[in-house]
Amino acid sequence: MRHDLVIRGGTVMDGTGSPGCRADVAVDSGRITEVGALDEASGEQEIDARGLVVAPGFIDVHTHDDRALLDGDMAAKASQGVTTVVAGNCGISLAPFRPDGRPPPPMDLLGGESDYRFPTFASYLEALDSRRPVVNGLFLVGHQTLRVQHVEDLGRPANYAEIAAMRAGVEQAMQAGAVGFSTGLFYPPSRAAPTDEVVALTEAAAPYGGLYATHMRDEGAFLEESVEESLEIGRRAGVAVVLSHHKASGAAHHGKTARSLPIVEAAAAGQQVSLDVYPYAMSSTVLLPDRLADSERVLITWSDPHPEAAGRDLSDIAAEHGVTDEEMALRLLPAGAIYFAMSEEDVQRVLRFPRAMIGSDGIPHDPRPHPRLWGTFPRVLGHYSRELGLMPLEEAVRRMTGLPADRFGLDGRGVVAPGAAADLCLFDPETVIDRASFENPMAPADGIRMVLVDGEAVWADGAPTGARPGRALRRERPIPAR
Repeated sequence: MRHDLVIRGGTVMDGTGSPGCRADVAVDSGRITEVGALDEASGEQEIDARGLVVAPGFIDVHTHDDRALLDGDMAAKASQGVTTVVAGNCGISLAPFRPDGRPPPPMDLLGGESDYRFPTFASYLEALDSRRPVVNGLFLVGHQTLRVQHVEDLGRPANYAEIAAMRAGVEQAMQAGAVGFSTGLFYPPSRAAPTDEVVALTEAAAPYGGLYATHMRDEGAFLEESVEESLEIGRRAGVAVVLSHHKASGAAHHGKTARSLPIVEAAAAGQQVSLDVYPYAMSSTVLLPDRLADSERVLITWSDPHPEAAGRDLSDIAAEHGVTDEEMALRLLPAGAIYFAMSEEDVQRVLRFPRAMIGSDGIPHDPRPHPRLWGTFPRVLGHYSRELGLMPLEEAVRRMTGLPADRFGLDGRGVVAPGAAADLCLFDPETVIDRASFENPMAPADGIRMVLVDGEAVWADGAPTGARPGRALRRERPIPAR
């Protein structure tokens, strides 16, 4: 039989966690049509995958790629084997919003006034349909995006009319195809929102089978309480819960994941709950002066008034100016930063947790980004799986593919099986490793040989191909709350 493409002789790790096996993979019209010994088949194009793993394309469940999908080459993600990203996390979505002036932090992570140009969620998805991104995108609608528009005083809970306006925004986004609702209760625009406000908005996603993804209220002193609040919101609203970038932040709180993860596991007996994690002991977001005390080191990623600060330690800049770190941080605002505030022990504990998916949380528009933007997935495969033996390679692949596809309702993706989309990553299991560092944060990984989206190569021979076969995905099915 003649196929559009045959990938021959690779070790197929199908995304389920099953042991890898040598097999050929046939692709026609962007779908996988056969997997097995295809000695009698031929392809218009054939790829020799001997010595390589053939895996489903990776699903990055925690990104801020809303704008990058529209106007970027997505090399940071394609170079890692990522074929689908989930955007709109931490309560920050590019739509629906048309601001009058600069959006407040942390919404400026996605860009300025001209970038927030979509008055409806549907208009954003339509723009992606027209432009065609490099990789696929699935989207959450953000609490902060809605709150900044509809709540007159962000320092207080929303009133009845404001909640009604925000609920309408959630409903319209869900009707357009959003997969759920996200919050960033840690951040200033949402800190004053009580649990009841969040429940009322999350309930608007429930009839559509949406989920609730949250950057919790606190990841330090009140980590356990924040986990409990997140679980309560899911139960009361009747939706599945995803805890974003689970961590214990601040030296005084290191080790707390040993208490937070059992809470998650116990809750999973009665509700659907999962979490994501990035494989680094350093976080990154906007520069927040009140976070400095919890961090051993703060590295500036961007600053509007002082662009020359990007890539430098805050303490060094402050010393040059003869001021405290706190005063220098205020002078740099608006700005972004990397915070050295986590422990490697906690990172590894969360990575080992069976319900943990992999998410980069990369910020694509930072001039000097956290290396997780370019290195997350190869770092898990190479450093944590191969070098440290934290989990078998098949399990690492499952955490990046089959597990997130199931949790986000992406039927027909995240697996290598007949009928599935031909989103595929071919990598060398002996050499795959991250190369991005704090000194060179945009270095592509080693060992990622080819990445295909719907059967078309988007990364090959160490470079983008220029193809844009991706699409704006809509919610495909209700996501069960239990």
